[in-house]
Amino acid sequence: MNELDALRRMRTVLAQEEHPERLAQRIDWQAAAKTALPPSRRGFKIPLMFAAATLAAGALVVYVQSDVVSGRSTAVVPQGNVLLVAATNAEKAPFGKYWHTKTIMGEINAVGPTVANHYKVDSRQGNEAYTDRNGMGVQMFVDFADVPLTAQDRKKWQAAGSPEWVPIPDPIGLGRVLKLDMSARNQSAQGWWMPTGDSFHGLTSTQIADLPTDPKALENVLLGLEGNWRAYSSKAEVEPIRALRGQERVRALSDVVTILLSKAPAPPAVRAAAWRVLAAQPGVQAAGRATDPLGRTGSVISLPLETTVPLGLFTAPQQLGKYHRQLIVNPDTGILLAIVDRVASPPRGRREIGSGDDGRPRVLEAKNMPDRFSRPGDLASYQAFEVAEWTNTPPPN
Repeated sequence: MNELDALRRMRTVLAQEEHPERLAQRIDWQAAAKTALPPSRRGFKIPLMFAAATLAAGALVVYVQSDVVSGRSTAVVPQGNVLLVAATNAEKAPFGKYWHTKTIMGEINAVGPTVANHYKVDSRQGNEAYTDRNGMGVQMFVDFADVPLTAQDRKKWQAAGSPEWVPIPDPIGLGRVLKLDMSARNQSAQGWWMPTGDSFHGLTSTQIADLPTDPKALENVLLGLEGNWRAYSSKAEVEPIRALRGQERVRALSDVVTILLSKAPAPPAVRAAAWRVLAAQPGVQAAGRATDPLGRTGSVISLPLETTVPLGLFTAPQQLGKYHRQLIVNPDTGILLAIVDRVASPPRGRREIGSGDDGRPRVLEAKNMPDRFSRPGDLASYQAFEVAEWTNTPPPN
């Protein structure tokens, strides 16, 4: 599976509708700020299915400062419209010959039989890519060693004898025996360079370069993108985003905008317009400051989400829980640092879904989910963009 397919299998976004009065207050953040106080690696890697879901509709939204791993938070004062500040600074960013990205993708897996007797492991994959303005480029996939999530998890892993391979349940219902590789020898594992694709949700690099820089016009173009956008469907159906309504439309539009702000070789002015499109979507909230999975501090943008739905190969929900998505942004540079998904409701129950790659029917069960022992607020998965910038430095030979 290439990375685009993996991304299409992400647990994606469904935003809640927002009352017009609340939207007006949110848009006026900047004015308010003026008066505010300062798998087994042996031939199989577990697909990274990035979570997205919502807290209950109508729940009170507060501004918080949170820690990415623990989810602890304290109330803070909003400090301006982060997305509009990011848009202004993204537009000032230098252009270059190559769009260069380094991405680390992680899924948090519980290892152990019970709530009382388990520890969490961050299962990671990486990707580095260079794409020129004509869409030609190279990419490299990196398979990192999996690591305990926190210092407490490391102590539990060490108490278990620091095993190099740890077993986990099969989350997609095929009954396989899966293991995570914790061996230090893979901490610097390297991949190899290969030609990169030139399609981002159906947009080529040339088409991305020609996208409108007016946010309303950009949104109109994105609404015309065709794909299998439905959250729930018995069969794949290709249709434009504008055919969707309400939350389904916002989910699909948010997914495309996020790609423009991370993987896609969008010029600075297009990236600025993408930030403004995201800022106009209902349900987007400022949520203080936090540290991303790579240790960088940024502003948190919270997207109230409703369900977990992968796109692409599978149209049925892959998970049995609900999740809450956050974006961590550096507004001073206009860069999206990370996409972080947290547990809103831990997985429960079971669900029969269609056959897998081997033709066998599958049953999803909560006992096999990676986050089966998680509590609301716990980290479920993430994408961290270590590098996302235009450069004149060519890729390695």
